[in-house]
Amino acid sequence: MKQGFHVLQRKARARTALIIVTGFVVVLVGAFFRAQILRSDAYALESQSNRLRPLPVEAPRGTVYDRNGRIAAENVPGYSVSILPAPADTVRNTLERIRPYLDLSDGRIDALMQARARYPRQPLLVEGTADLETVADLEERRADFPGVFIEMRPTRSYPPGASVGHVMGYVGEITSEELDLPEFAPYEQGMRVGKDGIERQYEGRLQGMRGIRYLEVDAVGRIVGSYGGTQATGSVPGQDLRLTLDLELMDWIHRVFPDSMSGAVVVLNVEDGGVLALYSAPAFDPNLFVGGIETDEWEGILTDPQRPLFNRATMGKYAPASPFKVVTAALALDMGVVEPDEVMPISCTGGMVFGNRRFRCWRPEGHGPLDMTGAIQHSCNVYFYQLGLRMSLQGLLDGGNGLGFARQCGIDLPRESPGTFPQSKDFWVQNFGYRPTEGEVLSMVIGQGPNSQTPLKMAQFFVAVARDGTAPAPFLVAESGDRPEGWSLNLSDRALEVMREGMRRVTAPGGTAHLSSLEHWDFIGKTGTAQNPQDLSRPHAWFTALAGPRGQAPEIVVVTLVEFGESGSAAAAPLAAKVADFYLRRQAGMPIDTIQTLGEHYRTGTPAPWATQTPEDESAEGEGGQGADG
Repeated sequence: MKQGFHVLQRKARARTALIIVTGFVVVLVGAFFRAQILRSDAYALESQSNRLRPLPVEAPRGTVYDRNGRIAAENVPGYSVSILPAPADTVRNTLERIRPYLDLSDGRIDALMQARARYPRQPLLVEGTADLETVADLEERRADFPGVFIEMRPTRSYPPGASVGHVMGYVGEITSEELDLPEFAPYEQGMRVGKDGIERQYEGRLQGMRGIRYLEVDAVGRIVGSYGGTQATGSVPGQDLRLTLDLELMDWIHRVFPDSMSGAVVVLNVEDGGVLALYSAPAFDPNLFVGGIETDEWEGILTDPQRPLFNRATMGKYAPASPFKVVTAALALDMGVVEPDEVMPISCTGGMVFGNRRFRCWRPEGHGPLDMTGAIQHSCNVYFYQLGLRMSLQGLLDGGNGLGFARQCGIDLPRESPGTFPQSKDFWVQNFGYRPTEGEVLSMVIGQGPNSQTPLKMAQFFVAVARDGTAPAPFLVAESGDRPEGWSLNLSDRALEVMREGMRRVTAPGGTAHLSSLEHWDFIGKTGTAQNPQDLSRPHAWFTALAGPRGQAPEIVVVTLVEFGESGSAAAAPLAAKVADFYLRRQAGMPIDTIQTLGEHYRTGTPAPWATQTPEDESAEGEGGQGADG
């Protein structure tokens, strides 16, 4: 009996053990089935993700060409050094060890660690344009730098150099502030973006689309090879652009602009308003910024008193001085307050009395009686004083604002200054605390007073004088989409010809810019000497010109501004003449003559076949600002 009980007990234990073992087997089979069948793809993916690191494949930015197919910006092979995602301590340790090879400062390392903290799952770009020697040193010691990845990537290059700095702008690594902007929503840390100029204006078209490649690493994160499986995607290059610029002309301007002086040159195509040249001095080389500029070098640029990053052609505002007299003439003709051939009733005797003040002309002995052509030729203040009083201050304000002198031109660049020009009489109340009288018009009509314009704006106006009174908005990319509307003057062909004839006499014998006349071309213009509020003894020099083959319609408008040039005829007009002569000679297939203007012929003693008079016979320019005697 007792033996039978023990047998039953052993059987029960055996069954229990069998059940337990069976349970374990079922669990194990289930786990194996789940791991190898149900979750095999997930585990394979996890294993693969531990083995492979995704890396971006940089897209080449679009190439930028000028109107003749010359390259303004392109991509050249370069090397980048990146660190794969890793804990912060590991990344900092790696940075410290590669510091001697990449010359990393403490500030640069701190900035990189901040970037790593912001985007810890992305590769950290340490150097975007490493040189070949540095790359070789790191590759030789590859085992010492686990997690450091070196690859070839497209690097931006600007073959024309400094001559295109202000137009093209430059590229640099995207900042954390930029990444927060909606326009940069698809971008990632480490990408290069346009910072100014064409590079910034057309960033969306030039950037392209990044691809992805995978890098194989071992269990401790060391790079062991690369992986080019089906999951990799290629990059899409950015779109190419063709500018209206003429790079040969830009290079010529860079060569002939007066050494150590500041200013701007703008050249517009009369036919459509396209920008042939947009130059600011001093210039800067955009290639300096491609790989990231050193802190001390950047500080040097920022503290340079000549402000090389400041685009004087589109941002600089200056009193337009005597070239604005042509604007006054155009508005008066448009308003119908004067006839083209009409002689003003008050003859210029060196000044004119208005109210209890005498307003001077720049020439103390006066110009005598003048019509509009003669007034433009001699830049007679007294003639334009009378013209301004006929127009009235309100009439001048309405007309000037109609031509956009208080607005931007609308050029396709990221930065352009609007002009300073009162939109109403309230301007004087708000800025100077008094209600203006009609006497304010006397300074406004000769380009002084609360009136300052960019060289680009003045160039746009003279396009209208060269055409039929219409002025399209200047542009750099022909297919840039919707452009701002220009404006037009309701002027007859006769009225336009009267203004052009006045400008023609400026460069004719006896004119203020006769020494800047050219042998083969019609080169007509208007000199200007603008008061400089920073230093009244050193005025700025203007020259606004129309140029083209003799007897034909003007082809180009040239505007030159030389800061502290003191005299438009001495500083700005010869520069404009050399620019126009270069462009037109090249268009005609003629050799470029180094002795171009009449003044250069006289100074070098070479014959000038078109000269009819010696320099001593010319009138000196002294048309600075309006003077008044109490």
